[in-house]
Amino acid sequence: MLSVEELNEHIRGCTLNKRESQKKIYNSFYTYAMTICNRYAGSEEDALEILNDSFLKVFKEINHFIPAYQDVNNSFKGWLRKIVICTSIDHYRKNLKHKLKTELNENVISLSSFTTGAIEKISHEEIIIAIQKLSPAYRAVVNLFIIEGYSHEEVSRMLDISIGASKSNLWKARQQLQKIINHQNGVLSKKNVV
Repeated sequence: MLSVEELNEHIRGCTLNKRESQKKIYNSFYTYAMTICNRYAGSEEDALEILNDSFLKVFKEINHFIPAYQDVNNSFKGWLRKIVICTSIDHYRKNLKHKLKTELNENVISLSSFTTGAIEKISHEEIIIAIQKLSPAYRAVVNLFIIEGYSHEEVSRMLDISIGASKSNLWKARQQLQKIINHQNGVLSKKNVV
């Protein structure tokens, strides 16, 4: 991780289009940004595309970066996170072939929870792989609502879908994730028996 002085120096360098500063910031924040991209992308190639598009935006807009609070590193990470999320949503919209706009009556939605045993037995990487197996519409809602903490109203505006579609997609995504995780857990259990 870069020190505050190094980060400030490289931010200034990026405003002057210095390749060495861009490379330093890219390398320093690659893993952090890629973790976010992997949650939104359906494949490693998509994640890399989102990551590279995000850093292009970062370097183009870095002259507008103003630390939101005293901790410059965390301010920069928060700023970068917003750019990566917005780029992920843009990627979702660009590649969306079938917009899912199903409505569910709010009274019908009851969110199921995962079985504790299955969640305890899988790793972070396996959870990311399970999320990547979801359709783009489901994956976007899961990331925005569950992981990023946006409300259904915010998700509906970001993805240009109705609030009911956001709730419906989340409900269906949770059911699909539960099936994927249970299947992964079953496959892991069979491997351990053999």
